[in-house]
Order: sequence, then C-alpha cells, then structure tokens
Amino acid sequence: MLKRENPITIQGPAGVLEGLHFEQPQARGLALICHPNPVKGGTMLNKVVSTLQRTARDAGYDTLRFNFRGVGASAGSHDMQMGEVEDAEAALAWLREQQPGLPVTLLGFSFGGFVAAALAGRMEARGEPLDRLFMVAPAVSRLDGLPQAERCALTIIQPDDDEVIDPATVHAFSAALTRPHELLKVAECGHFFHGKLVELKELVAPRLD
Repeated sequence: MLKRENPITIQGPAGVLEGLHFEQPQARGLALICHPNPVKGGTMLNKVVSTLQRTARDAGYDTLRFNFRGVGASAGSHDMQMGEVEDAEAALAWLREQQPGLPVTLLGFSFGGFVAAALAGRMEARGEPLDRLFMVAPAVSRLDGLPQAERCALTIIQPDDDEVIDPATVHAFSAALTRPHELLKVAECGHFFHGKLVELKELVAPRLD
C-alpha cells in the first residue's frame, strides 16, 4: 500500500489553505490533525503532527493535515483565535466530502489542541457527530469561555516536563471536566516529545481502534 500523502488546496475563510491528504481505501474513519503555534514556527510538518498523522494512517484512517492561514503557502495572516478554528472547519468540510458518512476524529498538538477542542465544541453545539478528540500538550488556557465537547471520546496527553505548556494548567483543566475522559501523563518528556515519539504513537494507536 502506498503511504504517500498528496498535496491539496482548500478554499478557506481567509483564502487558500495548503494541506497534505492521505487517501485511505476503505477507511474506517476520518482524521484531521491541527498543528502548533504558527507565530512560533508551527506547521503541518511538525514532527508531533507527522507522528499523529502516521498513527492515524496506520490505524486505517483517511487523514488530512494542513497549514493555518499565514503559514507556508496558506493565504491570509495569523489570527491566533477563532480564525484558525474556522480554517480547521473548512479543512474538515473538505475531508468529509472525500468520503462522506465516516466517523470523525480530531487530533491537535499544542495550539492545535486548542483549535481541535474549539472545533469539537462547535460541532457538538450544532449537533454534528464527532467520534474522538485527542489533545496533545494542549494550550488549554485559550479555551476559557468556549463551549466544550461533551459526547465524543476525549484523550488528553500531557508531557510531565513540558517547557511550553505548564503541565499543572492541563492537569487542572482535566480535573475540572465533569465528563468522562483520559489524562495520560508522559514521564521525562518535554513539549516536543524529543525521544518520545514512539511512546506517543503507542498511546494514541490503541485508542483509534
């Protein structure tokens, strides 16, 4: 089976978005992966994003990762708020058109964790089905005041030695949730999962089955 992603373009709310799509024959679901902070160099080629994409691909998912507005060849300029969530909505709409009716999983790393969670909240508020949400070292402080998804399966993965996102903030976010979810702590691991990408894949893979 070919493992290559295909470059694609999507019409987003601020102009064209560039993405990489892996077309999975007889896919079991759709996986949208959101990248980290654009202002700090985050792109869809980030190694954590790449690991999440490969994990979903290997689990049988049709995958899409994309650059937010103002990143790479994506048009527009950084919003760092709802603009990137709207980009993700446009990307997900494109992905759903490729194989309609399949269950949706959202995965986001760092700033992308905020985007994925915010999109999940929007989807559930509109009554749209969402199967799973993965938040990896997520920027949870950005979610203050936003509606949260309550019905999808939720997994939060947080490095213990995160130097970008304060682990205590993520732990407190998890503790305040009244809905069932998992908080997985990764020992001796920094924000970018240096030397821990295999462990990250091993945490995510069984939860995609």
